[in-house]
Amino acid sequence: MAGVEAPCALIVMGVSGSGKSTIAELLGQRLGWRFEDGDSFHPARNVEKMRAGHPLTDEDRWPWLNAIADEIARVCDKGGHVIIACSALKHTYRDVLLRGRSDVRFVFLKGSQELIADRLSHRKGHFMPPGLLTSQFNTLEPPEASEHVITVSIDESVETIVDGIVRQLRFDGVKR
Repeated sequence: MAGVEAPCALIVMGVSGSGKSTIAELLGQRLGWRFEDGDSFHPARNVEKMRAGHPLTDEDRWPWLNAIADEIARVCDKGGHVIIACSALKHTYRDVLLRGRSDVRFVFLKGSQELIADRLSHRKGHFMPPGLLTSQFNTLEPPEASEHVITVSIDESVETIVDGIVRQLRFDGVKR
């Protein structure tokens, strides 16, 4: 599929502990794109709520999602490229992030609750406690093919996952 135009933004999505930040950062290095962690766009009250073990509501998420969408628009409208790690758990959340854009793609990191719970139990220094994983899976609406998503299993090494994403993007070698 030579000549496929690169999207201006990739949103690496999935539940907490699926490896969004790790995968997105390495993918950004591989593509030469800027990486942003969606967590940095959370208002302080959201971080405190999660740290206290309380799941976010939709009302908590709207300002956060709009801040990320604003950043995507800013970067894309200037001709840049960005990769953002963001849970984007529901279809409505992804709609907010897209704002009708066709130049943004999602990469869904798919894994079992057992695997991700094990990973979370070993993670240090993150505000999201492992106890909220069940609420993340309960909220998750897996993306559909119509959302132009790339779905990858997180059962492989980080390098293998990123290699697979780059292959599926099909624009390697095209001006980015």
